[in-house]
Amino acid sequence: MQAWQVHQNGEPGEVMRLEGVERPVPAEGQVLLKVRAANINFPDALMCRGHYQVRPPLPFTPGVEICGETQDGRRVLANPALPYGGFAEYAVADAAALLPAPEALDDAESAALHIGYQTGWFGLHRRAGLEAGETLLVHAAAGGVGSAAVQLGKAAGATVIGVVGGADKAAVARELGCDVVIDRRAEDVIGAVKDATGGRGADVVYDPVGGEAYVQSTKVVAFEGRIVVVGFASGSIPSPALNHALVKNYSILGLHWGLYNTKNPKLVQQCNERLTELAAQGAIKPLVSERVPLGGAAAAVQRVADGVTTGRVVVVPALGNGAVA
Repeated sequence: MQAWQVHQNGEPGEVMRLEGVERPVPAEGQVLLKVRAANINFPDALMCRGHYQVRPPLPFTPGVEICGETQDGRRVLANPALPYGGFAEYAVADAAALLPAPEALDDAESAALHIGYQTGWFGLHRRAGLEAGETLLVHAAAGGVGSAAVQLGKAAGATVIGVVGGADKAAVARELGCDVVIDRRAEDVIGAVKDATGGRGADVVYDPVGGEAYVQSTKVVAFEGRIVVVGFASGSIPSPALNHALVKNYSILGLHWGLYNTKNPKLVQQCNERLTELAAQGAIKPLVSERVPLGGAAAAVQRVADGVTTGRVVVVPALGNGAVA
């Protein structure tokens, strides 16, 4: 089969190589899946660089999220078992962790549903307890992780403020349903949030960026607000001043979604059922900005790593090596 291999750590566009390799052989408790679509996530780039908390042995195939097909023809969502990741024609995954793909979504949309929307659901509902009528601030609202949080926030009845970088991304955030959009390149984020909330601030802040975005979050979070720390796409990990959280009465909540797969997998299944319902209702629909052939995966992962994409970029092996669809 064809698969992208990483033999040494570095930038994805430089170290990913498309090679002919043997199909992976499932271990006990695993299944072989035909990859119908593989969503690109920021952790794929971090793994290529050797900067992710999970470091598969070299060589490995990146791709942590797929819509696959079982040998009996079922469409499923899966997190491939590394080192046999999703940027390939076939991958392996733990049989017990497979989830049915929503009928309302196509392969690329289904591949983009799993990690981003599960993270959003657990972050907003289980960790932050977002309620209807509250104000939700989403950093990087036009990105893959942020766009999911925007849709889930609107589905929950929240007023959503989206922070983006650039006019093009601002347009995407408006299309996603943000009630207020702030372009951090052209506006003062702190002042704009306070203006939009009458000085009260945001009840819940969803932050997959870190760095300066986190500093802004602490200045605009409302009394008894909750800041959900999802990731550090900026590359800068902030050091919170806990005395500030004390004097303003806000909570700092960490979210590592992957832990639920081992600590409480039933919650993951229940979440997928709820997301499937929302997809059937049309309340959520992953924003797939690009569908690329397998041969374009390395360049696409690099674009995601560079932060120049909107929504989700998905690798679809069935497209062959032709033009982007």
